[in-house]
Amino acid sequence: MTIASPAPAAIVAPPLPRGFTAACVSSGIKASGAPDLAMLRCPNGAVAAAMFTTNRFAAAPVLASRRNLRDSRGHCSALVVNSGCANAATGPEGAADAEAMIDAVAAACDCTPAAVLVNSTGIIGKRLPIDRVTGAMPALANACAEGACEPFARGIMTTDTRPKMSTRTVAGSGGAEIRVTGMAKGAGMIHPNMATTIAAVTTDAEVTPAELDGMLRHAVERSFHRISIDGDTSTNDSVFCLASGAAGPAKDRAALQKALDEVLGDLARMVVQDGEGFTRGLEVHVRGAANDADALLIARTVATSTLVRCAVTGGDPNWGRIVAAAGRSGAKIDPELLIVKAGGVTLFQQGAPAAVEKTVAERAFSQDSVVIELDLGLGGGRDFFLSSGLTEDYVRLNADYST
Repeated sequence: MTIASPAPAAIVAPPLPRGFTAACVSSGIKASGAPDLAMLRCPNGAVAAAMFTTNRFAAAPVLASRRNLRDSRGHCSALVVNSGCANAATGPEGAADAEAMIDAVAAACDCTPAAVLVNSTGIIGKRLPIDRVTGAMPALANACAEGACEPFARGIMTTDTRPKMSTRTVAGSGGAEIRVTGMAKGAGMIHPNMATTIAAVTTDAEVTPAELDGMLRHAVERSFHRISIDGDTSTNDSVFCLASGAAGPAKDRAALQKALDEVLGDLARMVVQDGEGFTRGLEVHVRGAANDADALLIARTVATSTLVRCAVTGGDPNWGRIVAAAGRSGAKIDPELLIVKAGGVTLFQQGAPAAVEKTVAERAFSQDSVVIELDLGLGGGRDFFLSSGLTEDYVRLNADYST
């Protein structure tokens, strides 16, 4: 299984499912004046599920949202995300700011605080200008409108160069069309260990909290858990999934799961392709492993290898870096059985270099996305992982980011 290809860059912003409204405003967090506060409203309430970062320095809004999701037993009336400040590692004051943000949302949306989910994204260690944030909440709530999801997608951007949106439709059991629409942000601090970004996925399907939680976890495992840009898992990583139920139950739950899988797959690939300093993608596909766990271990190790990623950036078909990374992964490998290909060109087999012209190999490493395949010849295990080349622009951007 692979992550679905993204929609074209010129895509028109997809519509929100029924039962949702959205808006974004500039509250003054960002010095540029760009939108920095985004809201998804669910006027009639929604079933909610989420996955949060496993980082031990989880941000104050993450901790608050975990609690509210538990206390509400999987229900939500509003999701608000600010950009430009992570409100992470900010001590008791940061926790108080997160609570003030929740209270302001609840007042503006006329719901209980437990029905509010929040998050923040941006620089770690700085406090929110909470008075600006809470002061902007009534206008933000009043601005929420039906239609396109782009306002929310833009309001959560930090170093992203473009909003990330995707949608799918499936049939409902009562004849109504069910829609799944997702928005995400992410360009740096991208690495699996929950979700590696902030994303919000909405649907008008009718599901229970337990069903939605299971479906979200399935989709995240095969999308956001298969990408990395820099090996860093953020303090604020979260994926929220909200279901309004306005279109009734899906005719085929498997089709609904597939739609959710594809939307998250689109978003995950968009995150990689908008990675800081991105010039070339890297896909690693492993098959023939002793088991799926070994396949994932090898795919992740190769895709996140600094040396392999530098080779991809330079268009250098240095397959020695690939086999070395696979060999140190800890997975079971027999060098005599291993076959390594790039762009369909065999580079290594039977424990030795394959007979291939250098220009042919270089061409395989000069594509927009370098596709590396490893066949271990040991069993039926298979998996994949996505990453990108490592560039000077990435280093330069992150050296200057806090200023």
